[in-house]
Amino acid sequence: MVRVALRHGGAPLNMANGVREFAKAMPGTVAVIDGDRQLTYAELGDRAARVAQGLLASGLQPGSRIAVHMGNRMEYFEIAAGIAMAGMTMIPLNTRSVDKEVEYIFDKSKVQALLLDEKLAPVTENLRDRLDVVWSLDGDEAGRGYESVLAGASSVDPMIAVDENETFIIMFTSGTTGKPKGVQLSHRGRVLTCYSTALDFGIHPGRKTMAVAPMYHGAGFSFAYTAVFTGATISVLRSWDPEEFLTLAQRDRTQTAFMVPTHAQTLRALDRGPSAYNLSELDTLYFNAAALPKVLKEWVIDSFPQTGVFEIYGSTEASVVTSLRPPDAMRKIGSVGHPWFMTELRVVDDDGNPVGPGEPGELFSRSPHLMTGYLDDPEATSNCTTEDGFVTAGDVVIRDDEGYIYIVDRKKDMIVTGGVNVYPREIEEVIATFPAVHEVAVVGMPDDKWGESVTAVVVPRSGTDIDMAALQAHVEPQLSSFKFPRRWELSDALPRNASGKVVKRDVVTAISPEG
Repeated sequence: MVRVALRHGGAPLNMANGVREFAKAMPGTVAVIDGDRQLTYAELGDRAARVAQGLLASGLQPGSRIAVHMGNRMEYFEIAAGIAMAGMTMIPLNTRSVDKEVEYIFDKSKVQALLLDEKLAPVTENLRDRLDVVWSLDGDEAGRGYESVLAGASSVDPMIAVDENETFIIMFTSGTTGKPKGVQLSHRGRVLTCYSTALDFGIHPGRKTMAVAPMYHGAGFSFAYTAVFTGATISVLRSWDPEEFLTLAQRDRTQTAFMVPTHAQTLRALDRGPSAYNLSELDTLYFNAAALPKVLKEWVIDSFPQTGVFEIYGSTEASVVTSLRPPDAMRKIGSVGHPWFMTELRVVDDDGNPVGPGEPGELFSRSPHLMTGYLDDPEATSNCTTEDGFVTAGDVVIRDDEGYIYIVDRKKDMIVTGGVNVYPREIEEVIATFPAVHEVAVVGMPDDKWGESVTAVVVPRSGTDIDMAALQAHVEPQLSSFKFPRRWELSDALPRNASGKVVKRDVVTAISPEG
């Protein structure tokens, strides 16, 4: 008798496998819709294999790092799957980055190939000469024409063996402080994130979703790619436009979609809102980037009455950490829920000691979704991790008696005024209840007497003027005197990063005398 040793853990998890599976199981099912273009699972599998073979035929080896510089479009899915099939590592580039920012990422990650949208070519003009492999979509001046490369490549999946703990993707944090860091995410972690996403938010064969957030961002990519990994159909919104979102959701009968609070703000500002569209199929919305302010969440629930609203909290480093599910949406307004699948939490003080219910502390999480570390930066990795495998994004939270998590604020955004800690989010929530306020950011500004003074930067709702005296009179009774802003500023908009988060350091710079 011949004995065969079983592989411990079974088949390795790989980010190409979902496309492989459904190309065979559901070849005629539409995988991706992009405008008037459609791609079936058979076509997606074929084109992904051609991407893989094209990269390998160009002389690149498994483990090579491939930069991808494009916005949301149909090809993003086949490129990601093809890179995984080739055993290479994907490095998405922010379409809003300038040349110096992209150069930093090229240097830090030692990029060996670039796949780009021709219209973004000026950003990498001075970088492409260092690469032997450059493919261009919608043109061939910046590199070889993408379609001609695929036409000449084999459609046979190369089936490169990849350890599931190898890096599939390096996401450079758009960050709210300092230089971007390369977050290394493994095949195993991303696959489990896809399955958990599918389970919580209803993404599976027969379901229809939409790519709304930018796919060059961690959450935008994971939540969009989940669709093709689990056999759903995904429509592509190339860039955010609230009317186009509603039109596309109606046309394609979207059932589940990921958004950030900024999207909800712009939907709320429309004269012709959600009620003017047939969104009867839309049953799930899930929000990330920041907790929905109370007034905005109430609007979302009223405007999408047939839809279950989730609020999730996470980071590029930790993936989704908590989820507040629809049954608790109104009962626990302000909360981001309980630990997500396979996730353990700790809430600790500055000395690492656990804090009790109602006490603020820094949130740490541990799960199989976590990053494997920052690229070539062991010091930064050590600063946000523990010896037993927990990671933090530096957020201060409170856990209530039922175990629900509430984000108080980012530790780095905390204001210290007169020796007292002040958390901006609490103040922002109060200011946001004033009817003429569209959004607000509260920051600490240098102050000779107080160390930092609480400062509110307010964006008015479209077509309205804010009576500052009335606004201050509205806010003052609701806050302790040390929390009441000493300075008020008006602004047309707040600076945000790719994930939709307000960049507080840019707010400070904008209102500084030297800004």
